[in-house]
Amino acid sequence: MITVWGRASSVNVMKVLWLLEELAIPCRRVDAGGAFGRTRDADYAAMNPNATVPTLVMPHGYSLWESHAILRYLCRTQPGGTAFYPEAPEARADAERWMDWTLASLNEPMRVIFWTFVRTPEAERDLPAAARARDAAERLWRIVEAQLEGREFVAGSFGVADMALGGFLHRWFELPLARPELPRLRGWYERLLQRPAYRTHVAVPLT
Repeated sequence: MITVWGRASSVNVMKVLWLLEELAIPCRRVDAGGAFGRTRDADYAAMNPNATVPTLVMPHGYSLWESHAILRYLCRTQPGGTAFYPEAPEARADAERWMDWTLASLNEPMRVIFWTFVRTPEAERDLPAAARARDAAERLWRIVEAQLEGREFVAGSFGVADMALGGFLHRWFELPLARPELPRLRGWYERLLQRPAYRTHVAVPLT
């Protein structure tokens, strides 16, 4: 059985669990990271020297870290994966650029907002930094809003681009923030909420 190392509250672990459920592939999840520790233990470091989560371990012993690399690997090796990761070069590149954009652009402002309001005691919060991050995130979400014109999902059909962004999307709508009216973004979120795997693994209380 496939093993996923990582706590369920990690946005990066959520992506992997979401895809595995979409593929109807059972897995074993082992708590690691955050309060669970384990990521700096020698056996974990042998699998993932970054001390991060998730780490995927296949039944034949192959291990892989970095959530987006895991999504691509699973889609290329597991039955049904091409439904979420197209083979046509331009369609695949379109999906991959949104995956890369999530990490390169959206990840940092969303991380700052999330940590400020969910994982930092109120008395210790850097609200000016959170306000700057919120403004940066809004600018980026407006890019997604424009991308969604005439599309139900980010890269056209539902797939790995939506999985890369979907955890941050849920946090954007759940965090105590002032948000502009972005109707296409809201519609995309509502469509993702119709997917049982998204509701199970991603659209959960923020912790």
